[in-house]
Formats: sequence, C-alpha cells, structure tokens
Amino acid sequence: MADTCGQVLLGSGLTVLSHPLMYIKVLVQVGHEPLPPSLGRNLFGRQVYQLPGLFAYAKHIIKIDGKAGLFKGLGPRLCAGTIGTVVHSKVVQKCHEQDHIQVPGSGQKASVGSLEFVVNETTKEMIARSCATIVTHPFHVITLRCMVQFIGRETKYSGVFDSIVTVYREEGILGFFAGLIPRLLGDVFALWICNLLAHVINTYAIDDSMSHTGEIKNCSQAVTGFFASMLTYPFVLVSNLMAVNNCGLAGGLPPYASVYPTWVDCWRHLSREGNMSRGNSLFFRKLPAGKTYAIDQKRFF
Repeated sequence: MADTCGQVLLGSGLTVLSHPLMYIKVLVQVGHEPLPPSLGRNLFGRQVYQLPGLFAYAKHIIKIDGKAGLFKGLGPRLCAGTIGTVVHSKVVQKCHEQDHIQVPGSGQKASVGSLEFVVNETTKEMIARSCATIVTHPFHVITLRCMVQFIGRETKYSGVFDSIVTVYREEGILGFFAGLIPRLLGDVFALWICNLLAHVINTYAIDDSMSHTGEIKNCSQAVTGFFASMLTYPFVLVSNLMAVNNCGLAGGLPPYASVYPTWVDCWRHLSREGNMSRGNSLFFRKLPAGKTYAIDQKRFF
C-alpha cells in the first residue's frame, strides 16, 4: 500500500510538471497553429522557415489565458493517473499471486533473463497496463477535450463531474471510450517492441563480464523504449484525434478535422496527407511539405 501511495504522489508530481508540454502537443496534434512560420535556424545552422516551438507556443497561451491557462485539463488527468496507478498495482499484484500458486506438473519456472521469462513478465505488464488504460480512458477523453477548447474558446467541458454528465448526455457510454482501440494497440505494440528488443540487445550484444553491466542494460531498456514510442506514435496521434472528433468542439470539426466514422478512416486520412508524425516534435518544427498557412484559420491546408 505504501509503495502504491508513493507511486501516486510521484506520478502526480510528474504529471503537474509535464502538463504544459502535453497541452501544447495536443493542440499541435489537432492542427492548431496560432503563430505564423518564422525565419530561424535548423540543427545545421541553415536559415529556414520554422513553425513556433514549445516556448513560443507557451508564451502565446500565457498571453491569452495567463500562466494558469497552461494547466487546462489537469484535474481529470490527475484523476486518470491516480486511478491508473492503483489499478495497475492491483493487477500486477494479482498476477504475481497467481504465479505463487503451485500447480502440480507445471514444471520449473523460467530463469530470469530467458526469453520465456521476458514473455511472461511482458504479458503480465500488458494485462496490467491494458486494465489501467480501459478504466482511466474516460478521464483521458475529458482531459483532451478540456485542452482542445482553447481553439474555439469554448467552455463546454469545465470540470470533471460536469464533463462526465456532458459526455454521457450527448454521446452515451461509448463517448467515454472514443479513441480507446488505437491507444490500446499503441501501448501493447510499444511494450512488446521495447521488451523484446531490449532482451535481444542484452542477450547478444552485452557481455555479462563487462563492468557496469546493470547500468548498460538499463540504458538499453531506455533506448529501446524511446525507439518503440517513436514507432507507435501514429497510434497515439490517431487516438487523441478520435477522442475529440465530432464532439461539438471547433478542434474536432472541420476545418481542423474531418468527421471520421472510425479510427481506421482517421489513420488513412492522416497517412494520405502525410501527417502521421504531426506533433511528434515540439522543437525545430519544419513546415509541412505542400501546405499553405491560413492566417485567419490558424492552420495549414
């Protein structure tokens, strides 16, 4: 219990600190570009036209809504983080309890570091994460919609309980799970890619006789995790767009977004437009190829 409380407190602190970053990323994912491109320098020092980065975007939000404006949607996100941590912890605990039940004829347990061990542990983690994601997804939907209100200056989603009533009244139970499938798929794929790739690297590329082997293996886990998140980013993008699509907010309706019947239609449209990585980076943002900036609509088309 103490460990879970510690994880909740740590997670809540990190959520508060990272919230402005997520807020800006979501607005960029939707396609909101309130500031026109400006002349800057890329990583190689060449002068190019770039889109406003994280700090320029943050200054724009502060200018309109003040510093508190950077924390729109923080309440439901904290609820999601707290509930998700508890659910994840309980499911992991239950899985470990099942492991300790001795089944006659089940044979020996897989040795630590073996492929069988990695598959078993990854499966448990997948179940725990999926349960936490499903339970907390309604709060995730509300968080995203609170953020996207910045585009149309709406106040439709103003609090956790009022937002729950609004979603249920307009969309029913299914409204709370908009964008759930691509989010689950992205989480599952990222987890398996990360753990299996890290296992291959730790088994065949790292010699156990080397000094600081533990630190090197932890580093490889972090690198593979970053690589997996890059590969599965399109699922995150599609999930977030579907969570706000056709919900009555300007950011989920034309011209910012088409109305997508399913998340597959959203994926195909983004792929066709070359926008599968939109919002992936908030620094050194290059202009989208073949697009024209509309000042009045604050977007590219």
